[in-house]
Amino acid sequence: MAEKSVKDRVYAAAEQISAERNPTVSSVRQAAAVSSADATRFLKEWREEKAAAGTQIAATPQAVLEHAARLAGTVWAEAAKLADDRHAGLEAQWARERQEKDHELAELGADLDRTAAEKDAAIAELTSQLHAAAARTEGAEKNAAEALKAADAARAEATRLNIALSGAEARAETLQQALDALLQRVTPETQEPPADGIQD
Repeated sequence: MAEKSVKDRVYAAAEQISAERNPTVSSVRQAAAVSSADATRFLKEWREEKAAAGTQIAATPQAVLEHAARLAGTVWAEAAKLADDRHAGLEAQWARERQEKDHELAELGADLDRTAAEKDAAIAELTSQLHAAAARTEGAEKNAAEALKAADAARAEATRLNIALSGAEARAETLQQALDALLQRVTPETQEPPADGIQD
């Protein structure tokens, strides 16, 4: 049902446009609001039906054929003239159809070029974004490596300082012990007073 609706829209658009100019795929597609594929398909069918209808109209009626059988000479001349006219009409129709096809091909080529340009622009934009993201990732990796290196250096310095502090504490304890021993040696011992209470 949906396809019939699309076909009806294409046929209506083709009829309307043909009243002013020759309908093309692009003009029918825009007027009927359908895809290029649907416009191409149903416009072709519309043209074939129009051509078939014209052929039926131009066909010689049976009564004329019977009369022509009785009037061979006259009919032959008339038939030859009709054949020439029809041939000229077919040539003109072929020329119009070829012109229409060339125009449609030009429109499709322009659409293809525009689509290709849009695709190239999109690819260029995505490529630029990818390069920028890669640069940011590289910078982040470099900063992370520098941060890890700085952290390793800080840990090594902290270890060195802890070792130095332990050594300083050990030396301080040794010096304190030596100082205590020295103080004990230089401090005079308390002398007891003589028994008679006379001091020297």
